[in-house]
Formats: sequence, structure tokens, C-alpha cells
Amino acid sequence: MSHENLQRKEAAQRSALITTHSYDVSLDVREAADPDVAGYTSRSVINFSAAEPGQSTFLDFIAAEVHSVFLNGKGLPVADVVEGSRIRLDNLQAENQVTVTGIALYSRSGEGMHRFVDPADGQCYLYTQYEPADARRVFANFEQPDLKAEFTFHVMAPSGWEVASNGIEAARTRLTSDPDTSRWDFAPTRPMSTYITTVLAGPYFKAQDHWSATLDDGTSLEVPLALYCRASMAESFDAAELFRLTKSGLDFFNRLFDYPYPWGKYDQAFVPEYNLGAMENPGLVTFTESYVFTSRATDAQYQGRANTLMHEMAHMWFGDLVTMQWWDDLWLKESFADYMGTLGVDQATHWDTAWVNFANKRKAWAYVQDQLPTTHPVVADIPDLEAAKQNFDGITYAKGASVLKQLVAYVGFDAFTAGSRQYFRDHAYGNTTLADLLKALSAASGRDLAGWAAHWLQTSGISTLSVETGTHDGGLGAVTIVQDALDPVTGREVLRPHRLRVGSYNFDAAGALVRTGSVETDVAGARTEVPELTGQQRPALLLVNDDDLTYAKVRLDPVSEATVLASLDRISDPMARALCWTALWNSARDGESPAARYVDAVKAFGPSETGIGVLLNILDNAQAAVERYTPAAVRDAVRRDFLAAADSQLGLAAPGSDQQLAWARTVAAVSRHDLTVLPRVRGLLDGTVEVHGLAVDAELRWNIWHALAANGQAAVDELDAELARDTTASGRAGHATALAARPDPEVKAAAWKAAVEGTGLSNQLLSATIAGFTTAPAPLLEQYVEPYFASLRGVWENRSIEIATRIVRGLYPLAQDLPAGTVPEQHPVVLRTDAWLEANADAPRALRRIIVEQRSHLLRALTAQSRT
Repeated sequence: MSHENLQRKEAAQRSALITTHSYDVSLDVREAADPDVAGYTSRSVINFSAAEPGQSTFLDFIAAEVHSVFLNGKGLPVADVVEGSRIRLDNLQAENQVTVTGIALYSRSGEGMHRFVDPADGQCYLYTQYEPADARRVFANFEQPDLKAEFTFHVMAPSGWEVASNGIEAARTRLTSDPDTSRWDFAPTRPMSTYITTVLAGPYFKAQDHWSATLDDGTSLEVPLALYCRASMAESFDAAELFRLTKSGLDFFNRLFDYPYPWGKYDQAFVPEYNLGAMENPGLVTFTESYVFTSRATDAQYQGRANTLMHEMAHMWFGDLVTMQWWDDLWLKESFADYMGTLGVDQATHWDTAWVNFANKRKAWAYVQDQLPTTHPVVADIPDLEAAKQNFDGITYAKGASVLKQLVAYVGFDAFTAGSRQYFRDHAYGNTTLADLLKALSAASGRDLAGWAAHWLQTSGISTLSVETGTHDGGLGAVTIVQDALDPVTGREVLRPHRLRVGSYNFDAAGALVRTGSVETDVAGARTEVPELTGQQRPALLLVNDDDLTYAKVRLDPVSEATVLASLDRISDPMARALCWTALWNSARDGESPAARYVDAVKAFGPSETGIGVLLNILDNAQAAVERYTPAAVRDAVRRDFLAAADSQLGLAAPGSDQQLAWARTVAAVSRHDLTVLPRVRGLLDGTVEVHGLAVDAELRWNIWHALAANGQAAVDELDAELARDTTASGRAGHATALAARPDPEVKAAAWKAAVEGTGLSNQLLSATIAGFTTAPAPLLEQYVEPYFASLRGVWENRSIEIATRIVRGLYPLAQDLPAGTVPEQHPVVLRTDAWLEANADAPRALRRIIVEQRSHLLRALTAQSRT
């Protein structure tokens, strides 16, 4: 099917012609529980004005059928005005009303109106997800962010359901003609974009609470609160904690932004098979239900959930109240929300490691994305909706947030806050561009930020900072910070300004490695001397970007690197320790040092890592280092040693601790590729092996079954029996993964057919099947290299963009080894990828981007394997 790829220039032309005022949308989902009913009636009444009467425009509506179109009271011939996903409107008047009625389709891809049947109890649940442009799958509209309007929703649904939308429920009426059906009418919203409207419907469990605040003028702000999840998950739903976090966040952001929460109520729904972590729909935020922890969760997982909650709450101002004009400025909402989410956790909750986890995980995501050939400036060039879909990436989120952290260090937090407050006041319920934000921040800080923006927001790539040290009278001689920064898009050198700290660390009397000095400096150009350090005693560790103020990769000097490799566990400061872990990982990923050396560091120092978020991250990195970056000739030995260390730590970790759970998950994951401890792992399932304090719950059990299945040690009847004891959505996904992981050619063929050729898998089950399919020895998957490339154009043309993206990215033959005596660029899969790219120069830009990125990931892995 066509992805209905709206062009930026078309959107600009439309917004120049029309101004939208209001929508009245009616949806009839009373028959949603019937699997034979594919769609539902959708009716939109839209009021809008036209700058030039007599002109033409178009509506967006991806529907199974359009029944009628009325423009200004006149019925239009459907066959003449409906062209694919567009409805042409000719001869506009100064003021217009258009009414469109049709049948919209339920979705299984998480796009539009997603329909999910709970395997636990057979109940049907609905929710909507639109970003960037899937509201048109539910109701006819002008689908672009700068055509804001007020929205009034009406929903017909089974009387026993819960139904919610952006607005407050105004009325609920049971139909006299059909008592099993009720009509929900919701109050009109304030002006908002189409992509953040939403509807939730189903037999959801609902919890309610309330938050209030006294404003500066003495008036009271009253905000009703609600939480939703599937009824079968209610026992695991920690509503009290979620309400506590919500109230803390509302307290914090209302004070910080000095603009009262503008959306009336604040509902939060945790929904199944969600494509995102969460979505900032005003008044009704939706989250992935993986944040309802049905199995044992670590403190880092709880903190990650709190971060997402704060991120989405910040969007009520950055993104919802003030929205980017077009997707070029997606960062105006996502970068700010990413920064504010971490700030909210740091300032409004009990966690004190928010910025450590940001440095260790979120920035790591950005560093990976920013080294791909498809990287882009924070302020991106987004010519169409497909490009917008691909730009929800580490640059837009984590790099943008990192750059904002650098901006705060540059202008000061008070000026940053004052500029943000003015920005809200100037542009409430409107749309903005980069220039609007820079104007507010420049006025508040007294600095012209055009140069700063040019360096940080309008260039691509990542700076690498290293330090050169001389010696003088037994101490430090000249200390110089060297900046290497190439924009991979333009090929030009981009030497950015960095406000940062250089920390000196030495061993104290107790043997701990502690900060003994700190110098704050501005780095500019290729070389920057730090005169304050000249003549000082050479520290054991000289840490550039101490406290993580700027966005840059850091290379440790030889003395500092030797200290870290010998004494990383002695660094007492959690942030400094996390930054050293990141430096070691970047060195391994970049092929600067053997991947096995990073694995050795994790074996040596992971057991003493107290930050659970950092531990989880380095354990995941170590697995990637083993499976992707370690040469095939030594991989088995490196993996076996790492597995032995993880298994040992599983027994040594404090019973019931997060660390114990982290090591258990690692043992299960690594065992997918190694039989050494598999009998012990199986014993955890049947109870013949017990690790004191370890909860072998559903999530860990499915991880173990995945390992057993990948080694041919899980029969279908065993997996079916496990599914019978875990009739949840996550259980069904775990079952699908384990089934597809079995190392049998017929199993792999069936999984490939279901994923690539079939259409019966939902988004969640598709990803689960792909995860199992790709867990296999390389010889078992070699035969799928050619079918993969042969299928790409057809998959992209015939599947929705969400499903196509999962298939194209997930099935790329990434797990490859570098044959001895060859160079990475000549690897057969690299050459096959190059041939496809050359032969498909006309392929959609978004499809080519995924292939280019996967090629880059493969080439990086092969290059690391060549490092001995």
C-alpha cells in the first residue's frame, strides 16, 4: 500500500490557504469486539476558512470506504473527489464546513485505531496512536501540525467499557434503542494538532485521583487524574506510585514553566502492543504497557519509567501548547522533553542518578546515531512524512537534549528558564520554528545565540576530545585539549564551542580514586590549552568533560586509560565512573581497542558497579562486544569466559538484589549461543536449581526458554505448556520468539514466511518472530540473504511504514563474520548491500536510509573484528 507521503511543500501551500477552527468527530466502535468486523463508522465535521475563496485544497483520510462528502451543505460526488487517501475540495468559500463520513479500519500495526484482544481473558481493547500522521486513519482531517483546531469527540461503544479522549467527559448516554451501547460526549479541547488527538476505549481498569495548585494570583488550578490499564493487569498496576510521580511532576513543571497546566485533566493509559515508549496526547497520555511491571523490575526500570512519565509531561508545554510548524523542527519538542524528563527525575523524585543514566544510556544512543552516514543536524531537513517517521531517532531526542544541557552550561539555568517561559507566553497554542526559540533565549540570556545554533543545531556529527600532556619539573607540562570534528554529511570540519570541566582524580589514603581538582574551561578550535593545569602534579586520571556538561566522545590519555583499566572500580563518583565506562565502550566500538578488552573490564569491574542502570548497560554492551565485535576465531573463548563470570556473579550477588537479576538475565541471554551452563539454566525453570533470592518469574522464564529453544532443547509442547501458564500478551510474544528461535530449517522457513509474506502478525508478534528467527547460527540464515534483498521493494510498497520498517531493519543480515585475510568493505553482505543501493537509487528515501544504516552497523562490526 502507499504510505500516503505528504510533502512539506504541499503542507506549506495548504497552510497558506486555509485556517482550521474546529472539528466535531464521531466514532462508532460498538462492534469492535467482533473480529469479523474490520472497521467502524467515522464522521468528521470540520470548520475552516480560506484566504482565497474559489481555490482548492484537500483533506486526508485513509479509509476502507468514503460514504459521503458534504462541502458547505452540498453533497460532492465521492467517485470524483476521493483520490486514494485524499479528498479534493474545490471552490472554497471564505468560511467553510466540510462533513465526511466513511468506514475507517481497525489496525494491528499500532498505527491509527489499534485493536487488541487480550489473550488472558478474550476482552477487546482499543487505543489510537497517530504520530506523525495517522489520525487520518481514524477520521478525515487536515493532517499537518500547523493546522491546529479545537476538537470535540463523540464515541459510541459498549456500555460496560471505559472511554476517554483528550477532553473531559461531558456526558454519557445509554441508547434507549440499544441499552448495550452508550454514547460518550467529550468537551471541546483547546487548539491542538491532529497528531496528538486520541481516543481510548475498552474494559480498561481505571484508577482516579486529583491534583491541585494555588497560582500566583491566588486562584486554584484543579486537575483530575486518571490511570488506565487492561483489566487482566490490574493486580500489577502500581497506581499509587504513578499518581505520586504524576503529582510531583505537575508541581515541578508548573513552577518551572510559570504557565499553568493548560489541558484540563491529566489521564495516563498503559496500552498493549504500543510502538513507542509513550505519546504526549494532551489530557490523555498513552504509554507502553511494558511499564506495568508484571515481573520483577530493577530500580533502573522504575527510574526509566519515571523519566518517560516526566518526558511526556514536559510535552504538555513543549510540543502540545507550543508545537513545531513542520517536522524539520521536531527537536523543538523532543529534545526539550528529553532534557526536561531527566531534569524532572533529578529535581522532583528521590532518584539521584538521573544524569548518570542519561550520560550512560541516552547519550550513548545519540553517539551511535551520530556516527552513521545518515546522521543529520538536530534541526533536520524533513521533506515528507516518511522522512519524519525515520527522524524519531537518537539525534532528535538524546543529542538534542545533550546540546540543551550544554546550552544551559553556556547561558545559565536561570536565563534558560526565563527564555522558555517567554516562549510559552508568546506562542501559546501556536506553532514555531528555531528562530522563535532563539529569539526568546537570546533575549533572556543577553547573548546572540545564532552562532551557537549554527555550530550545535545545524551541523552533523560528533566531536572527539582528547588530551595531550607534557611534563615539566616532574609535573604536568602544557595540557592541551584536542578537538577532532568532521561533519559526515558535508565532509567539512566543524569545531564546536564546548563549555566543560577537566577533572583530576587521585587515590586517597583508603585507595579510592577521588576528584582532587577541577578546571572549567571553554574549548574552541582544534587545540585549546588549559593553563590552570600546567605545573600541577600528574593525576592518576585526567577526565575531560567531567560532570558530562558537553556532547562529545572522549578519548582517555594513555596514563588515564591505564588507571581506568586497573582501577575503574575505585572511582567513587558515579558520574565519573559512568563516563569512563563510556570512553572504554566508544574505544571498542570504534575499533581503537579490541572488543575483548571491554569484556575483560566488565568481568573485572561489573561485579562492583553499584549503579544498576550502568550495570545493565555495560552487560548489554559486553554481549554486543562478544557477538558482533569480537573476531570469530576467538569469540567462543571470549563468550565462554564472560558466561562463566556472569554465572559466578549470579551466585555471588546479594539475594533478591537488582544486581542478581541483571546477572541472571545476562546468563540467559548469553546462553543462547553457548551450551556451557544450559543444564543449570534449565534447572531454574523446573526448580531443580535454586539461586537464593532470585525470582524466576515470567520474564526470566521466557528468556530462559529463548536460550533453550535456540540450542534445540525446547520442544513445542514444552513451549505451549509455558504459554498455558502465562496467558498474557508478553507471554504470547515470548512464545513466538522461542518457537522461531529453534535451529531447524523448516522452523526458519515458516518464520520467514509469516514475517515477510504473511499479514497475520500484529506489530508485537512480528518483532517477536523476527527476534527468534535471527537467533541462529550463521549457516542457517545464509540462504535468506538473497530473498531479503529481493523482498525489500515489495515489503515497502505493500505494508504500512511501521510494519515495513520492522521487517526491513530486523531481517537485515547483520550477524556476519570477517573471513581471515579480507577487508570489511569486501565482505559479501557489504557488497550485496552496495549492489542493491546502486540498483535501487530510485527507492523511497526512508527505505534507503534503513539499508544504509544497517550497512554502516555491519561495517563497524567487521572493522572492530579486524582489530587484534
